[in-house]
Amino acid sequence: MRKIFLLCLLIPLFGIGQTKNVLNSFRIFPKPEKNAELEKALAAHAQKYHTGNWKWRVFEIQTGPDAGGFHVTEGPLSWGEFDSRGDLGADHTADWNKNVAPHTTGMGSQSYGAFNDELSTVQLTDFSDKIIINHMYPKPGKINGVTDLIKKLKKVWVAGNESVAVYSAVSSGEPQYSLVTRLKAGLKELDPSYRKPLPERYNTVHGEGSWNYFLAEYAEHVEKRWSEMLFLRADLGSK
Repeated sequence: MRKIFLLCLLIPLFGIGQTKNVLNSFRIFPKPEKNAELEKALAAHAQKYHTGNWKWRVFEIQTGPDAGGFHVTEGPLSWGEFDSRGDLGADHTADWNKNVAPHTTGMGSQSYGAFNDELSTVQLTDFSDKIIINHMYPKPGKINGVTDLIKKLKKVWVAGNESVAVYSAVSSGEPQYSLVTRLKAGLKELDPSYRKPLPERYNTVHGEGSWNYFLAEYAEHVEKRWSEMLFLRADLGSK
C-alpha cells in the first residue's frame, strides 16, 4: 500500500518532467472582403479564451502560396499538456464557430512541430517579429541525409550569427523539417551588405568548392522545398 501511495505522489512529476518543446500551429484564410471582420473576431477570441498555456502568437503570411492567411501557434508545451488540453470549454468552441469561422474559407492546415535544439542556433522561446520559414521535405529513406545537411548549414549559421530554429513535423502530413530564420534585426538581414550570400559563406566555413558538393547532396536527399515570409501581428494574438 505504501508503494502505491508513493507512486501516486510521483505521477504529477512525470508530467512536469516532460520536455516543453512542441508547438501546435494552424492556418486560416479570410473569405474575400472579410479580412477586417476576421481580424476583429480573431483578436477578440484569442484575448478572451487563449491565456496561460494556450496563448496565441499570430503571424500574417506575407509571401508564398499561403500569402494573405494567418499562421497561429500555441506553445511550446509538452505532449502531456497537449494531451490534456481538451476543447477549452463549450463557450470557447461556440465563440469560434459563431464569430470566427464564418469569416474564413475553412481550416487551411494544422500541425505539430518538435523543436530540435541540436540543429538550432537559437533558444526555443527567443522569438522575433519577422521570420522566414523554409520547408524542407526529405525523400523517402533520406531523413538522415537531410539531418546531416542541416548540421552543415548550422555551422554556417553560427559563423554568420543567424538565429535559426529547426522543427521536425510530428504526425502532420509529409515528413519535413521547418527551418525558421528569426530576423532579429528585421528585413535588413536579407541585404547582401548585411550578410554575404549563403554559397560564399558556406565555402568559407567548409572549404572552397564545398557549396557544389552541398548542392549535389541536397539533390540526392531532398524531395522539395519552399519558403515564405511571415510578420507577427501582436494585435491579433493573446495579451
